[in-house]
Amino acid sequence: MSVNDFVLPGDVVQTVKSVRGVTVVGPGLRQNEEKPNTLCVTQAGKLCFKEPNTYWIEGKRNRYIPKKGDLVVGIVVKKVGDTLKIDIGSAEFASLSMLAFEGATKKQKPDVQVGDIIYAKLLNAHREMEPELVCIDSYYKAGKLGVLSNDGYLINISLNLAQRLLSIENPLLRTLGKKIPYEIVLGVNRKMWLFAKKAKDIITLVRCFEAAENQIDKNIIEVCKQFK
Repeated sequence: MSVNDFVLPGDVVQTVKSVRGVTVVGPGLRQNEEKPNTLCVTQAGKLCFKEPNTYWIEGKRNRYIPKKGDLVVGIVVKKVGDTLKIDIGSAEFASLSMLAFEGATKKQKPDVQVGDIIYAKLLNAHREMEPELVCIDSYYKAGKLGVLSNDGYLINISLNLAQRLLSIENPLLRTLGKKIPYEIVLGVNRKMWLFAKKAKDIITLVRCFEAAENQIDKNIIEVCKQFK
């Protein structure tokens, strides 16, 4: 099978490309332990590849499957002691310790409330355990992770569109930025935090995202010109 072929669970992708022995495996695929340098397909869809070594399956799945290292947007749904339960769109809520923020200590913890929107990183993601999030990097710095402003809107898009928008080659976000001043935080889990000063701009942005869903990248700019 080749890139852009339609594949089914159980199919094997032969002779994958790697960089220094590393292949980046995205949604819908897993490493084949029985045969090195091959991948097993776990969901139906189109086999996609991005240079130099990234593979994933582009399908109609809308249930996000957590993967270690993913950057996600979620909403706080519960507080249990020093642990927050975060809805990231997966089969079960993820957990986030109140100590997993920059500068947090047992005596000084961040002010996080139910309903707040969080930008976080998957620390662990196993089938047998609930996903675990952190809002710090390996240097214990927050960077852009943490609680997002309540002035923004939380919007769900498809997993397919999320993957496309996260690609540096996709022109949509740059094109919209030339027309409308806005801020965006996008997670691989199909959740998007969006802020613009005017309500009509938010509506226009959402309409553009909806229109881009079924358009190939080279047509996106023309689609955006239709909205004012």
